[in-house]
Amino acid sequence: MLKVLFVCLGNICRSPMAEARFRDLLIREGLEQKVLVDSAGTGDWHVGNSPHEGTRQILDQYKIEYKGIKARQLTKDDLLNFDYVIGMDMDNINNVHSLAGSESVTIISRLLDYSEQGNKDVPDPYYTGNFDEVYQLIDAGCQSLLDHIKINHKI
Repeated sequence: MLKVLFVCLGNICRSPMAEARFRDLLIREGLEQKVLVDSAGTGDWHVGNSPHEGTRQILDQYKIEYKGIKARQLTKDDLLNFDYVIGMDMDNINNVHSLAGSESVTIISRLLDYSEQGNKDVPDPYYTGNFDEVYQLIDAGCQSLLDHIKINHKI
């Protein structure tokens, strides 16, 4: 089974939104038994918390399930156990690389590296409040990532 981990700073806004949307896409395409998806944050401030109210509202708006998603902190084991670690911005990627060291063979990239978007960073709606814009970017990035995985892993 292929394993994909979405990462942001606190794991309450962007990465749980990406986890929920990617899982939704997998279910729609009948691939939920072939790809495991999870999310984590580089920081520990929100460990155990549900997604941010803004994330929950936008996922509710698009009828995307998020029950059971709770914030957790990224671990070194994640970098050994996941095939893809997908950060939301360059700060996340730098933090992941710092934790990974030279041991990881995980593919570490930004979500929008897989899309046609000009700017490759997904802004943090915790600070901007723009959950709709963030959802649009995450939606496009998740679809592009899934297309990449289907082609490169023949699923």
